[in-house]
Amino acid sequence: MKVYSEVGVRRVGQVVGDLLLVGWVWVCVELGRVVFRVTNALGAPGRKAAEAGDGIVGNLRQLSGPVGKVPAVGDQLRSPIDGVAGAAGKLAEAGRDQAHAVEQLAYVLAGVTIGLPVLFAVLLWVPFRVRFVRRATAAQRFIDNAADLDLFALRAMANQPMHKLARISADPVTAWREGDRAVIAELATLELRTVGLKPPPTPTEPPAGDEPVSGNY
Repeated sequence: MKVYSEVGVRRVGQVVGDLLLVGWVWVCVELGRVVFRVTNALGAPGRKAAEAGDGIVGNLRQLSGPVGKVPAVGDQLRSPIDGVAGAAGKLAEAGRDQAHAVEQLAYVLAGVTIGLPVLFAVLLWVPFRVRFVRRATAAQRFIDNAADLDLFALRAMANQPMHKLARISADPVTAWREGDRAVIAELATLELRTVGLKPPPTPTEPPAGDEPVSGNY
């Protein structure tokens, strides 16, 4: 799988883009955490009310038992205490409900703060990267040696702008048909660069004048 381009400038752009995406995700996550903390802090009064109500209920229930044992008037004295304890319990429950609602809102706002910007960035960048990886990986399968350059030279004549072809040859089709290796190499290089690849090394010719050593003297 070809993840990054072999062409220097394009490779740098891809690496920078990937790093920016990672950095953007990190910024959004941190911002979401801040939003959650700030929003969830609004539930502090509800949590304190619940804590205070629970404390009052506990104290009144401790008081209600001994008061109820007072002869003759115990039940009468216990009744208002139980009433206040019930009201305190309702206050505690309301505080918990309020704190829970604020907490749920904090999660929603944090999720939106993180999710929408990250989704927007991913939808912009990831399809571009996936498309490059697919094209570069597919092209890499077809180029093993210099003989494969003919295919990419042919694709260049079909895909590349005319002014770029004209800079290589006044008649690139004829050059391709006649097997002009210099023109074919330039055309193939032009096409390969669009998919982030470099042409394979051209085999070197043996120096002129070098003759194979014969075994007969």
